[in-house]
Amino acid sequence: MAKLVILNQGMTGRTFDLIVERTTVGRVDDNTFQIVDGSVSSHHAEILLRGSDIVIKDIGSTNGTFINNDKIEEKILKPGQTLRFGQVELRIDDGSPVTAPPPASTSSSAAPAPAPAAAKKQPIDATMIIPRGVSLTDLEQGGSRLTGFDTNTVFSKKKNKVNIYFIIGAVVVALVITVLIIVLIIKASGSH
Repeated sequence: MAKLVILNQGMTGRTFDLIVERTTVGRVDDNTFQIVDGSVSSHHAEILLRGSDIVIKDIGSTNGTFINNDKIEEKILKPGQTLRFGQVELRIDDGSPVTAPPPASTSSSAAPAPAPAAAKKQPIDATMIIPRGVSLTDLEQGGSRLTGFDTNTVFSKKKNKVNIYFIIGAVVVALVITVLIIVLIIKASGSH
């Protein structure tokens, strides 16, 4: 029976037996396999058993699902590969010796044998860094300024044309009313 073993400090050695056909993985407790870590989404991924294959399927997680540092949507996980949900790393423990995947070689020359996993493994810092927002470099550079924007100019008050039209209209109406009153007074005094 295969099981997943968490490799992260603080959770090292925690295992989960893969005994059902569909296992949900996520941060909240309604998942079959709960991983309480801020980098793991509430409902992060599914682990599907298809015959002897273990299929990992990301279900729209925020920080992604990775096999050997390659972001995946759905892929078969093989013994010796590293599975990562957000920042939490896991490996399959199926009782057989773990072998490292063969190195990718682009030339015909023989590549040196990979170092044992224990020799490459460095202590994991408990601090979790999840890249989001603005980088420190962007802050130090102050961002890019818009060209042609002079910050030393004095801003003038924008003229409100509606008020000017209202005042002109009110003066015209007042003049018309005044003329009508004068005309009525002249007619009334001439009819006596």
